[in-house]
Amino acid sequence: MDVDTEKVDGHENHSDNSSCSGAKLSEITNTNAVDKNKIEADEEEPSKTTENIDFKVIYNKKKIDITFPLDGLVIDLKTHLQKIISVPKEMQKVMIKGLAKDQDTLRSLGVTNGAKVMIVGSKLDDVLSVSVPNKQEVQDEAAEASSKEPLTQQKIHKKILDKGVPEDAMPGIINVKDPLPDCPLSGMLNKSGGKVRLTFKLEQDQLWIGTKERTDKISMSSIKGIHSEPIPEFPEYHIMGIQLGTTEASRYWIYWVPAQYIAAIKDAPMRAHSQIQITSHQWQEEI
Repeated sequence: MDVDTEKVDGHENHSDNSSCSGAKLSEITNTNAVDKNKIEADEEEPSKTTENIDFKVIYNKKKIDITFPLDGLVIDLKTHLQKIISVPKEMQKVMIKGLAKDQDTLRSLGVTNGAKVMIVGSKLDDVLSVSVPNKQEVQDEAAEASSKEPLTQQKIHKKILDKGVPEDAMPGIINVKDPLPDCPLSGMLNKSGGKVRLTFKLEQDQLWIGTKERTDKISMSSIKGIHSEPIPEFPEYHIMGIQLGTTEASRYWIYWVPAQYIAAIKDAPMRAHSQIQITSHQWQEEI
């Protein structure tokens, strides 16, 4: 009886061991199957590579070959171009079938290989170098600005106004709001006392500031604001500051601006934005 009992117990132990071995074998088999499927999936998944396109950037009548990711953002393109054309990204305007937004991608804008992209913008340093104040003038201007003294009474401006109305100044008219003329506004002076003229190219979203030495083309979007005050002794004329940066030193001052054009000048940046979509589309067709 004892012998039979031992045989039965031995059979039961053998069954238990077989069950454990079978479970472990099944677990290993399933694990291997999962690993195999993972490897196959990894092999089937295509590697993600950046898709680049080649196109031309047109800036200041120059054509520049550019290679850039198709899914790259316009703001990143501006950053890339900043190193090439030396124009701050904040002062760049990218034209791709109209004014491109910073968060647009080249793919969403339909840019293809061989396309032409127009860039509008001027170098801030070039513009301000036309009338660069010395250290003392900068200090005087900052002090006078904080004192809230009228512009025409501030030393830095008074020295220009004391010279009187330029002989070739355009006629000024008070209490009248005229649209901008087709011809440039001329007969005015800058902070250096040099002759200056303004040409508004609304279809190009630009303001041209011309002097005897040079003409700077300013993107309307880079104009932060325009401030003006009438000249008390000659109310038909204004002193006007075009804000091109964030500091007092980045204002471009113009003297003896005819009063009847002040409202139109201040409105010009907004008007330019409404016209640029049409003109940029025409430009794309021409090229």
